[in-house]
Amino acid sequence: MVKLGVNIDHVASVRELRKGAFPEPAIAALIAQEAKAASIVVHLREDRRHIKDADLYILKQVVKTKLNLEMSTAPEIVGIACKIRPDQATLVPEKRKELTTEGGLNVAANLKLVRDTVNKLKKNGIIVSLFIDPEKKQIDAARKSGVNMIELHTGRFANAKNDLEQEKCLKEISDAVKYAKKLKLAVNAGHGLDYNNVSRIARIKGIEELNIGYSIICRSVIVGLKQAIKEMRDLL
Repeated sequence: MVKLGVNIDHVASVRELRKGAFPEPAIAALIAQEAKAASIVVHLREDRRHIKDADLYILKQVVKTKLNLEMSTAPEIVGIACKIRPDQATLVPEKRKELTTEGGLNVAANLKLVRDTVNKLKKNGIIVSLFIDPEKKQIDAARKSGVNMIELHTGRFANAKNDLEQEKCLKEISDAVKYAKKLKLAVNAGHGLDYNNVSRIARIKGIEELNIGYSIICRSVIVGLKQAIKEMRDLL
């Protein structure tokens, strides 16, 4: 069975709507763990739009499964990661005005920066993954950067406008998984996955974990977080 990583960023997004104290991401993390999530995922953005530094310190204490920190290569964020030492760091691209991550990290065009960042994180005992598009040149560059794990961006598949386009995207992801596995890379995937489309990705042999946030948090408003996670795990 494919593992499920639960991204709890949008618990903090609700909190930030009124700049209050609730709901607490740490409580969501505890519920997700109880619901057998394999990892807890958070993105410390440079503009701190949802997850805050203080959240990370608390999550480091309460997460007993795996804490996966999504982050940019900005020196300030790298410094925080090295201080807190999450179990895993996933390097992602970040644009200040985007609503959500719009694509994979261009490792091929920024290999030196990525490699230097990977080395800093690994020296602090942090497992590093790269969030990349399902393309051979990016997978090759990821391998050169020194990581042993990647996360394939499934956004194009999730946003496909018709069945033909979706099938094309599905094949791209499947081919990318096979290629990455030949290079001895562990493969995760995520972005835009929901209760309607996740099963098709989960059936791809070689994917170890799917990281999903927005759709689970949306569903939790109706059925509760524990049930929303259970329903997603059932689909996997």
